[in-house]
Amino acid sequence: MDIRLKRAYEAPERSDGPRVLVDRIWPRGVAKEDGNIAHWLKGLAPSTELRKWFGHDPEKWPEFRERYLEELKSEDASEDFKELKQLLEQHDRLTLVFAAKDTEHNNAVALRYYILNDQLEIIGG
Repeated sequence: MDIRLKRAYEAPERSDGPRVLVDRIWPRGVAKEDGNIAHWLKGLAPSTELRKWFGHDPEKWPEFRERYLEELKSEDASEDFKELKQLLEQHDRLTLVFAAKDTEHNNAVALRYYILNDQLEIIGG
């Protein structure tokens, strides 16, 4: 399973596979027609409260990941997880797209980690 990560501000490439936006809001300054987003799974984004609390502070990263995993287990995320599972079954590669400037401490990084470590079964039921 090849799951790539890419900022929404980076140019789409053919090798990306389906591009899946995992943010709650559309990235500022990116036209929808230019983003080449195949799927927008808002339910996989952290809550506004969690995102604001985290503020991309690397010191809060471990706790953010734990809180984010708990949110991903909620009913709000279940439909989007079903869609993500289908995409993973249908494609050899996909790209999780995010807007954050910090490419090491963001929800797409945490989500990719959970997926690749079989947490998708735990989260998505």
